[in-house]
Amino acid sequence: MVGSIVLAIVIGYLLGSIPCAYIAARWVKGVDIRQLGGGNVGAVNVMREVGTVVGFAVLLADMAKGAVAVLIALWLGLPWLFVFIVGLAVVVGHSWPVWLRFKGGMGAATAIGVLFALVPAQTAISFAIMVIVVLVTSNMRLGMGVGLAFFPLIIWLFGGEVSIIVYSIALPLFCSLKSIPTLKAAIAGVSSKKDLIIDRQYKPWQRKR
Repeated sequence: MVGSIVLAIVIGYLLGSIPCAYIAARWVKGVDIRQLGGGNVGAVNVMREVGTVVGFAVLLADMAKGAVAVLIALWLGLPWLFVFIVGLAVVVGHSWPVWLRFKGGMGAATAIGVLFALVPAQTAISFAIMVIVVLVTSNMRLGMGVGLAFFPLIIWLFGGEVSIIVYSIALPLFCSLKSIPTLKAAIAGVSSKKDLIIDRQYKPWQRKR
């Protein structure tokens, strides 16, 4: 069992470390995504600076990393505690990837993938909320925040286990810690509070100009 636990955690971290945003930007445009926009190695920055289709492909790939890592842990028959740890490991890998000198993305998409593997129906509802908020506000960060905020309530309404409810709160909070500097910069750069809700600079389906 110990060997399986260690193996799953290592696989989770290495899966998370695959820099999908960096690879996609290099492959499609020959650019370093870390040198563009906000410098974040994530799907939103790719959408803005490289292209919408490529950005959504990165979003799905980052989510897949989290889901695959958890599915491997479940396939190995690990206890829930260690499944949760594997989920954390893949998010850590995304945020601090060994291949990019430990400078990665925020981990929100990967966290959504982790939760999708654990509670797919509830994650689908939460993701639908995210999409609705993004369509209304054009604000990806706000959409993810609102969707993840409703997530524990959705799991509870479905009669989910307390451990998964707690995990659905803890994992996004962990991701949010790395986004604090970016959020502060965004707040400092807006002219009014409304701009924090409605992104007037671009639409998620349009490349930033």
